[in-house]
Amino acid sequence: MTLRGFIPGFVTALALSVSAPALAATEISWWHAMTGANNDVVETLAKEFNASQSEYKVVPVFKGTYPETLNAGIAAFRAKQPPHIMQVFDAGTGVMMGAQGAIKPVADVLTEAGATFDKSQYLPGIVAYYSKPDGTMLSFPYNSSSSILYYNKDAFQKAGLDVNAPPKTWKEVFEAARKIKQSGAAPCGLTSTWLTWIQLETFSAWNNVPYGTKENGLAGLDVELKINAPIFVNHFQAIADLAKDGVFRYGGRTSEAKNLFLSGECAIMTESSGGLGDVLKSGLNFGTGQLPYDSTAQGAPQNTIPGGASLWVFAGHKPDEYKGVAAFFKFLSQTDIQSRLHQVSGYLPVTLAAYDATKKSGFYEKNPGRETPILQMMGKAPTENSKGVRLVNLPQVRDIENEEFEKMLAGQQTAQQALDNAVKRGNAAIKQAIGQ
Repeated sequence: MTLRGFIPGFVTALALSVSAPALAATEISWWHAMTGANNDVVETLAKEFNASQSEYKVVPVFKGTYPETLNAGIAAFRAKQPPHIMQVFDAGTGVMMGAQGAIKPVADVLTEAGATFDKSQYLPGIVAYYSKPDGTMLSFPYNSSSSILYYNKDAFQKAGLDVNAPPKTWKEVFEAARKIKQSGAAPCGLTSTWLTWIQLETFSAWNNVPYGTKENGLAGLDVELKINAPIFVNHFQAIADLAKDGVFRYGGRTSEAKNLFLSGECAIMTESSGGLGDVLKSGLNFGTGQLPYDSTAQGAPQNTIPGGASLWVFAGHKPDEYKGVAAFFKFLSQTDIQSRLHQVSGYLPVTLAAYDATKKSGFYEKNPGRETPILQMMGKAPTENSKGVRLVNLPQVRDIENEEFEKMLAGQQTAQQALDNAVKRGNAAIKQAIGQ
């Protein structure tokens, strides 16, 4: 083709492209804190949603650990550049609820977009935690979890323990951990992720003892901590004694200890049910059991509380962008999506329909123990002690508790001193946060 023949054709094509531009999909940013197998799930969900329609494009962005993601979101809002959706861990719920004007309730996002919203379709314990007192659901419960026990079957067999009977009480766990260490079945008997969530907050609910006043913060802001009661002191002193003898090994403040279990270093671990994906991926010969309870606690076990995280929507975006957010949440709520999420990740199915579908499929019969986290949460009606913990500054209070635990595990103070200090410092931080 000559240059003369090329130019008119080029001009015509250019004119057509200008007069009929291709409509770009509206981008929806999703900030999250998922790593490993759970990050793969996030990426897959976004790709599937994007492929299912052409109006919207969900763009997932990893922002670090749960606390780092929360801090990044707060900074982005202050800079007036917030994402559309942000994954916030359970400890950040009180922070987000107190951020008046910063968030748009998910119930409003869905109803304004014309989507049918019926909170009775979701697991009651999960919806209640992420709702206002009047029942308005504030965030979408994307990856709710319950803490459970994981154990290395090979190490149990070497130590002469029953591989089909995981310990049910903390006393039994501590005895098994010592036997594993002493027999040489594994270098370490016991570890735990999230000491604050599992060994304090869930421990209190599971054993039906108060974490704090005002229903642990669900009935009022001016909460006083009760975590230095004898049942907590005895529990943490037992852990401190195990650490001194090399039976318990501390991994870190969040989920770092999972690597101690995945490597085979520690034979028993308490961790989120959402950690299951990485454990499956590791190829370990493992088993799971219900979260251990304190045999001295009257009526225990009670019920566990939601962990994991939910998806919050920031205010200040355009109406058509909120329609995209609503479409994505509707996509996530589909029974087949929720069933698959539950089965591959270990997180709880957030809808009752997904739970029923999984049950009817025979999944729990083929995978013993996988129903445990759901039964733990739904087995008994919650009491004032077991609805969850909600403080306006729970991440800060957790940091205080972790600082005291780390000194205890280093042999610098007793469990009584650690918990007394945590109560004193934590109460002061709560009063400051609520302006008292």
